[in-house]
Amino acid sequence: MCGIAGIIAPNSEQYRGELQKMTDAIAHRGPDGQHHEFLKNAALGHRRLAIIDLSETGKQPMFSSTKNECIVFNGEIYGYKTLKKNYANYSYRGSSDTEVILAMYQKNEKKLLHELPGMFAFALWNEEKQELLCARDRFGEKPFFYAQGKNGAFIFASEIKAILATGLIQPVINEDAIAHFLQYGYVSAHQSIYSNIFTLPPAHFLIFSNDKIHVERYYSLPTSELQINLSDAKEEFSRLLRNAVQKQIVADVEVGSFLSGGLDSSTIVAMVNEFKNTQTTISFGYSGENSELKFAEEIAQKYHTNHIEILENRGNIAVELQKISPFFDEPFADISYTPQFKICQAASRHLKVVLSGDVGDELFGGYHFYTVEQEMKNHFSYNNILAKSAVRIFGKLKTTSYISQQNQQYKNILDFHQNRVRNYFSPQEIRALGFRNKYAQQYSFQPDVNSLNDIMRVDLEKFVPGNMMMKADRMAMANSLEVRTPFLDKDFAEFCIQLPENLKIDGAQDKIILREAMQSYWTDTIRNRNKQGFGTSVASWFEEKNLLDLSNELLGDGNAAVFKLINFKEVQKFLNKDKKHWNLLQLALWSENNKNYI
Repeated sequence: MCGIAGIIAPNSEQYRGELQKMTDAIAHRGPDGQHHEFLKNAALGHRRLAIIDLSETGKQPMFSSTKNECIVFNGEIYGYKTLKKNYANYSYRGSSDTEVILAMYQKNEKKLLHELPGMFAFALWNEEKQELLCARDRFGEKPFFYAQGKNGAFIFASEIKAILATGLIQPVINEDAIAHFLQYGYVSAHQSIYSNIFTLPPAHFLIFSNDKIHVERYYSLPTSELQINLSDAKEEFSRLLRNAVQKQIVADVEVGSFLSGGLDSSTIVAMVNEFKNTQTTISFGYSGENSELKFAEEIAQKYHTNHIEILENRGNIAVELQKISPFFDEPFADISYTPQFKICQAASRHLKVVLSGDVGDELFGGYHFYTVEQEMKNHFSYNNILAKSAVRIFGKLKTTSYISQQNQQYKNILDFHQNRVRNYFSPQEIRALGFRNKYAQQYSFQPDVNSLNDIMRVDLEKFVPGNMMMKADRMAMANSLEVRTPFLDKDFAEFCIQLPENLKIDGAQDKIILREAMQSYWTDTIRNRNKQGFGTSVASWFEEKNLLDLSNELLGDGNAAVFKLINFKEVQKFLNKDKKHWNLLQLALWSENNKNYI
């Protein structure tokens, strides 16, 4: 895991100072070293977190065997040793996965992406063609931002702060991105908070040549449904998950695992145990709160792990927010980012690489709202005009069920999912705050508004890269830690995506395929427990005086930076110590951190 940066422009040597500022800005992503290369029209920079091929032959920017190509790469290519055998004619200098990409490019150029597994963001310069190829992995695990600055210079980096550090661009606020944040609590994975700094979307590549930028999708989620019974599905699920974990524990440093005690992280630890006699597990919790530590301990004991349990007092929330929020570069309202930072911080004291159980809910049907959506779809009033009319009339006389009410309010389950689930502000409230959300993310498929599987696909292309992977990357990299997500192995994820709904969720159970395939690996307690987060809430945090003082400072003063963007009087209506208040506080924090660009 690393940080990458570069400037493509004539006479690249003139940008030595700017490139140094870029790699300095993302030093946390790679504390093990930095290096720059300057070709005639390309300046490439890299911050290294050494994990595979710790020698000098793994150093980047890395030239190809012919010296025609030069690459900066962030990520991991899982199964690269097997892949390398298909490109045995290339003259390798070292044993890194980065060099395999160069070998693949020399043979297939941009078509290499169809064969490239893993998590990645890279930029590869072709000196002969004077062309830059950039690409980002299928699920958005690794970030990539770019812009065109003064004199048409093409600038790219792992994080926005590195682009801003060049001084070559004056950023312009993207009001659509702010509206998206107000509704969902994060900026879309297809946008950035600035209208003239862009993110390369997941599953896309970019070519910069002759001063022109071309962006294109290279991968789409599978949309077909497998015809498979539970017995065969369990067998294939287990086989593919074992393969995924086996590939992701490859490193020249120790690979540990986050262990929350939930079904997903417990499964990852169990699978690692299939290949390693010893492993390190990390758990985190806050003192005095309802944590999962006791469940994590059960799994740690079952598999005899070297278990590290971090139990901390809550501390000064305001100070923590002010310390951690700058790592995002964009407003971000997921309340779990502070404990995520803490567990990454703790892990980094012992490890460089950890496995995570993220994205299990989206692949296996684990969220409670998926159950609600299934109930809505199965309700007699769903898509039934006459039944809806009858329920509406009845509702005037007597209170109707929650499911009936949602079917009345929303056109279909996709409408409910997009405009109710994980929403902070309604479109009407966003307009009152001074914004109109005109942006609608495009997907790699046309969602069926009545399909629960397609709702999970929407989450994989929207919530996962925009919130989950962004949070995982920034909080881990803030602590110079690499986090790997075995559930996003391409073969395993595609299999799960294509499973029929009835193997994921029914009226009585969620995560059916995971429970059926993996239950023998869990303890009885964990097998029967429900999903739980870090055990904290916005309401409890707003009981802390230090947080209220921060809120008063950033949201109670009409001269605060955020009110260059948003209506002061309207904001005061929403300061009720709830999730809307929290959302506005995060926007205010970001505004304060970036007031020079507002």
